[in-house]
Amino acid sequence: MDSEPDRWRAAKVGTWVMSISLFFLISFFLAPMTLEEGSVPRLSGRANVFDYYQYEGWGSWGNGNHSGDVGHNQPSEGLFSWTDINFYAAFIYGFGDLNCHQKYERSWVINGNQMPMCARDVGIFLGLAIGGWIFSRYGKNRWTVTDSFLSIFGDSRLHSVYASGYRKRAAWGIGLLAMAPIGIDGFTQMLTDYESTNPVRLVTGLFFGVMLAVLLSAMLSARPSDHQGRPELVSLPAGARFARTPDNESE
Repeated sequence: MDSEPDRWRAAKVGTWVMSISLFFLISFFLAPMTLEEGSVPRLSGRANVFDYYQYEGWGSWGNGNHSGDVGHNQPSEGLFSWTDINFYAAFIYGFGDLNCHQKYERSWVINGNQMPMCARDVGIFLGLAIGGWIFSRYGKNRWTVTDSFLSIFGDSRLHSVYASGYRKRAAWGIGLLAMAPIGIDGFTQMLTDYESTNPVRLVTGLFFGVMLAVLLSAMLSARPSDHQGRPELVSLPAGARFARTPDNESE
């Protein structure tokens, strides 16, 4: 790991983001393979809530007939409860149940079992892993989240941005650019008759995931303590330096 004061934390944080994301990404493909073929039917739940915790009672909304709502007629497809499968698969399918809508038509099937996350979320976690790796290799702790976020592009590419004082505009622009594909694809699908495809969902999720990983890594890496609490010691592109304001905050 790089021992430079602005690199050691960034390398550590980026590695952790990459490792955790890779664990989930691999598990999305591995968990269906640990189950008996065809044991996970076509699912169609809701995001941010448990729908397949059990067959009846709390957390069983997905096992009802919601063909006129946001789901479908689950009894006709076969009932499912992730608490009745092996512990590893249960953890991954439970994670998917809480964080993903698990719509069958937007998901892939492995070993005759629907994956625990939709194609877009698979793309997001792939992007998270890639973004974490990028930050672990090129990210730096530059006191603020904005400057730590931009650090992955290298000082030479950022020279004109810092020389012109457009660092915040650049950070916002990059973030919006990365979110644009997933926003356009998702909202077009929601507001029109357009139906996206799983490859498109994967790619749009990937761009968003990369940006999210770099932003998250920058938030966790930006620490004044690594610079002795002195903003003027932070090395920025184009010879730029932070300056102390009267209230001792950096600009």
